Amino acid sequence: MERKTNKLQDIKETASNAAEIMRQIGTPGVLESLKNVKETTAKVSEIIQGLQSPEMVKNIENFLLISENMNAASTKIQNTMHQLRESGVIEETSELISSAKSRINSFGSDDSITGQDLKNMSTATREMFLSIKDLMNELTITVSSTKKSRTLVNIQDTVDEASSIYKNTMTSIV
Repeated sequence: MERKTNKLQDIKETASNAAEIMRQIGTPGVLESLKNVKETTAKVSEIIQGLQSPEMVKNIENFLLISENMNAASTKIQNTMHQLRESGVIEETSELISSAKSRINSFGSDDSITGQDLKNMSTATREMFLSIKDLMNELTITVSSTKKSRTLVNIQDTVDEASSIYKNTMTSIV
């Protein structure tokens, strides 16, 4: 009997709680909150539909491809730089630059500069520019193995400009 009384009491409390909840739902604050939730849900639904459109899906796929290509290019450039360091090209180029600088700085010293000094400087400068050209060609080959993108076009422009600088410098030296 006591068990039935407890169950009856529980049912009464539940009904009372439900009535209180219904009363609270009808208050202006709760109705405003529910309205805001409904509007937010509608906006989220629109955004999701927009993200599922064929154009947006294609854009997302393109961004993924660009990201993958840039990662691959970065890896290849890092590998090329590592190979250049191991082969000594970078160190040799640095030494040539230092040699050229010291020769240029010697123009102002008390020692007279001989024709042989100028020839050596010209040869060192030529070798330096050839090393730089080889470096640029290696980087161009590495980058051209990835898909064409605006970044790659910029890199090609840079290579073209470096080649032009090389040609102009060689013309003025000789």
